[in-house]
Amino acid sequence: MKRIVCVILMLSFQFFSAQVRNDSIPAYNPDYTWTKSNKAGLDISEVTFVNWNAGGSNSISALLNIVSNWDYSDSYFKWKNSARARYGINQQEEQKLRKTEDELELISTIGYRPDSTSNWFYSGRFNFKTQFTDGFNYPDRDNPISRLMAPGYLFLGGGAEYGKNLETFSLYMSPLTVKTTFVFDETLANAGSFGVEPAVVDEEGNIIEEGERVRFEMGILITNFYETELFKNIKYRQNLSLYTDYINSFGNIDVDWEVVFDFKVNNFVRATFGSHIRYDNDIKILEESPTEEGTELVETGPRIQWKQALNVGVVYEF
Repeated sequence: MKRIVCVILMLSFQFFSAQVRNDSIPAYNPDYTWTKSNKAGLDISEVTFVNWNAGGSNSISALLNIVSNWDYSDSYFKWKNSARARYGINQQEEQKLRKTEDELELISTIGYRPDSTSNWFYSGRFNFKTQFTDGFNYPDRDNPISRLMAPGYLFLGGGAEYGKNLETFSLYMSPLTVKTTFVFDETLANAGSFGVEPAVVDEEGNIIEEGERVRFEMGILITNFYETELFKNIKYRQNLSLYTDYINSFGNIDVDWEVVFDFKVNNFVRATFGSHIRYDNDIKILEESPTEEGTELVETGPRIQWKQALNVGVVYEF
């Protein structure tokens, strides 16, 4: 019996050694590439009326969009990094300057595949979002409803990513992603904005305990990126993100879906038409409610948020 066991162990060791020498350890591939791209765009629109019998309001608006990508790729690893900043303003006759766009987003995804022919990657992802300046429910300019890092969102997790060409199609699925919401503004934190725990107050309205500045969630994250050329000089691009928390209201899905059509006129002039839909169960919408003294803002339930934009401007790639 001992001899049989020894023979089996010896044969198993020889087989395993042969597999390690031939198959298990992939040969080192020194071929790798770094891909860098930067794109800056400025869209400007202006309307002026002089003795226009139909009426109208003079206005001018501008939108600055900056996108930077820095990617690493070899036979087994892919590391994608991107940064996006958008800021838009609008000035209408007899009105003060208003903000129309405000976004800062950083994304980093690293993936590893044990087989150089596989389209599946073991991946980890980092995603951070916030804004640059205060946001208001115009015409009220005295009470900001959002600020820098109020909110700020951080997603950090791991999972699997599928894509034959990750530059044009990617499906990322993470069963374990931490979502952190930052509200680094005392007034907004005490009000419980963006889902953080509000302040504890007494019967006279005095604050007994300050509201939380940070909220943690643990849940499932699914994202999809897709880009294709529909026709010559017309591209379609979409980014979809779905998230649900395991502990707090599991099944309530946070949705972030952006669709953009890119129309290329020439190497410098382009037009874009986009739609952006958001839904977050933790974000309550403010609506005006009549009172004896006029109107006041009242917090209602979560709603679908939608933004549509058509822009024409110049683009510079470097």
